Amino acid sequence: MGNNYQHDLDEPVDNLRHTLVERRRLVLFAYNILGSATEAEDAVQEMYLRWYRLSAADRAKIETAIAWNRTVLTRVCLDKLKSFKSRREVYVGEWLPEPIPNSGILDDPARTPQVTDPSVQLELSQTVSMALLIVLEKMIPAERVSFILHDVFQYSFSEIAEMIERTPQACRQLASSARKRLTKEEVLETSDEEHARLNSAFRQAWMLGDIRGLVSVLDKRACAITDGGGVVSASIEPIIGAEAIALFFLSIFERQPDLVIEEVDVNGKPGLIGSANGKIIAVISSRIRNGVFSDIWAVRNPEKLRIWQ
Repeated sequence: MGNNYQHDLDEPVDNLRHTLVERRRLVLFAYNILGSATEAEDAVQEMYLRWYRLSAADRAKIETAIAWNRTVLTRVCLDKLKSFKSRREVYVGEWLPEPIPNSGILDDPARTPQVTDPSVQLELSQTVSMALLIVLEKMIPAERVSFILHDVFQYSFSEIAEMIERTPQACRQLASSARKRLTKEEVLETSDEEHARLNSAFRQAWMLGDIRGLVSVLDKRACAITDGGGVVSASIEPIIGAEAIALFFLSIFERQPDLVIEEVDVNGKPGLIGSANGKIIAVISSRIRNGVFSDIWAVRNPEKLRIWQ
C-alpha cells in the first residue's frame, strides 16, 4: 500500500521531468534548423498549440507522439525559413544567426532535469556551429532542412520525405546539394585545441592593445561581421583585412573602457563574450583556415543575446 502510494506521488514528477527534457530536445531540434533560439521557442509553442487543437479521437490515432511532434515542428520551421528572407531584407546592417551557450537553450539550466539516457545526452549536445549556420543561411529552406535532418539528426530520406512532403529522391538531392555548398565554402572543422589556442591569443592581444599580436592570428584577407540590428553600435558593412579588423577591435575599448572579455564556448566551439557592468553585450564566434582566423562574427543585437543574460 505504502509503495503504491509513493509511486502515485512520483509519477507526476516523472512526467514533468520527461516533458521538460523532451521540450528541451524539441527547442534544440528547431534551433539547429532555424539558427535562432527565439524563433525555435516560438516554433515549439506553435507545435504544441497544434497538438492541443487536435480532438481526443485524432490524438488517439497518432501512434507515436514524439514522431508527430517532430514532423509538425519541421513543417513549422520550414514555413518560418520561407518567411525569413523578406524580414531580413529590412534588417539594419549585417544579419548573423543567434549564438547559444553550451548550457543549453531551455530556461534556467539549474532547473533542467538531469539526463542519464546516453542517446538523449548525445542529442542535447548536438549544436550546429556558427560557421555552419552562416553557410546554411545561403541555402534554400528545403535544402537546409533536408541536410540538417539527415546529416545532423540522422533521419533517413524516407522519413525526411514524409516530414517535408517531398519524395525521398528529392530529399537526397537536396542534402547532396547542401554538402556541395559546404565543400565550396570550405566549412572545415578545426580541432577544439587549436581553436581554443588561437581564441586565447586573440583575447590576450586584444586586451593588451597589441595590434601586431592581433594581426598575427588573422588571415590577411580575414572578414569580420558585426550584428547590432540597428539597436546598438556596429559596423554596417563587413570589415575586410587583418589590420582593419585589428584596429576595429582595439577601437572598441576607446568607446567601452569597462569592457571585460572572457573565453567561453559558443555553439560548441571556443568563442568570446564581452560584458560591461555585469551584462553581456557581445558574443563572438570565429572560423579558422590554415591556422589563422579567416572569419569573425560578433553578435551585439540585444534581442539575440537574451539567452546569455
